[in-house]
Amino acid sequence: MESSQSLNPKEVYGPILGNRWVQLISAVIAMIMIANLQYAWTLFTPSLKTAFGASLTAIQFGFTLFIWFETFAQPIEGYLLDRFGPRMFFTAAGVMVGVGWTGMGLVESLKGLYFFYALAGLGAGFIYGGSVAVAIRWFSDKRGLAAGIIAAGFGAGSAPFIPIIGNIIKNSGYQSAFISTGIFQGLVILIVAQLLRYPPGNQKHAAHAQVDDSDPNRGFKPWEVLRQPQFYLIYMMFLFMTIGGLLLTANAKPFAKDVGVIQYFVILGVTLDRIGNGGGRIFWGWLSDKFGRENIMFIGFTLNAIFTATFPFFGTSGWGYVIWMFLIMGTWGELFSLFPSLNADRFGTTFAASNYGLLYSAKGFGGILGGVVATAIASTYGWTVVFVGSGILAFASALGALIVKKLPKPTRPGMSIDKGISEGV
Repeated sequence: MESSQSLNPKEVYGPILGNRWVQLISAVIAMIMIANLQYAWTLFTPSLKTAFGASLTAIQFGFTLFIWFETFAQPIEGYLLDRFGPRMFFTAAGVMVGVGWTGMGLVESLKGLYFFYALAGLGAGFIYGGSVAVAIRWFSDKRGLAAGIIAAGFGAGSAPFIPIIGNIIKNSGYQSAFISTGIFQGLVILIVAQLLRYPPGNQKHAAHAQVDDSDPNRGFKPWEVLRQPQFYLIYMMFLFMTIGGLLLTANAKPFAKDVGVIQYFVILGVTLDRIGNGGGRIFWGWLSDKFGRENIMFIGFTLNAIFTATFPFFGTSGWGYVIWMFLIMGTWGELFSLFPSLNADRFGTTFAASNYGLLYSAKGFGGILGGVVATAIASTYGWTVVFVGSGILAFASALGALIVKKLPKPTRPGMSIDKGISEGV
């Protein structure tokens, strides 16, 4: 297969579509359009409880389903992305996201809510996996930064929408908020889908093209990754880190209501935590390119552990709530820039979407633990137990980064030991 480095993207695609920054920005826009699906959800939960006459645990099961469908389908989605490329799947994703989020404003039963939120989650998974694959393929020299910018689109993308959605819910009801933002998000994704390309030489991704197994720089195939003990350590680190952030994402407003934080500070806190989340993904990703992925993981995850565990003590007043929301998410979102970069560092980019899909499925289990399970525990034992427990898990992930740092890069038969696979095709 002809290497992408031997072809001039601007000659193949033209000066606009062949510009890697245009490709990156296009993918970021798509990520912004799915950010509300996860990060604006907490604004809807009180209205949904009232509308359906259901418990918070029952409502949050919808959030868990969203996370499941966004993440557990990732390995299959990654394979399909590796086989055919992003354009077709972003188009399909635009339909699923638009129909799913809009449909949540039209249903009158919990089953209907669950179905459409799951559909939106499936579409979001297509976009997430495709956007990460676009970033690390076009920016093999700046993986941490590029993955951070992509992840920032998801982490901070809902920030400008939070006040708007809050006002729509207040003045017109949650149904109008779902319908208006759902139609808008779906249409924008459909437009962006038509712009996206992989670098020349990768128009058909590696799983579809004829891959030379004798190439010493070929990256690991998914089934080869699954044979590597390092993968499971990295997987557990990813899982432990997802729990605290998803716990806060799903329950920021219910927690505030329980401790008496007024609506003004809730909206401000949720808005600023989106900015911290997105900015942190870029900042920590950039640092990891300079000072090493594992070193930055240890520092960032340790800080997140401290802020998460102390949230029930310092986040119960208005400004304390706002500040701690910002600190937690500013040290949490980086896992979505650091882990895809670490995954490519360790296992190569040849099957990047498929391999990151395997790793990203850990977020599905994190959604279970940080969503339904954590909410049920909090209802019985209080918020302190779940936030302190999440902080302990985050610190365990930080220690795991130090272990990964000491381990040599994995190898397979025929691999170039000198060059490793960080330059994977």
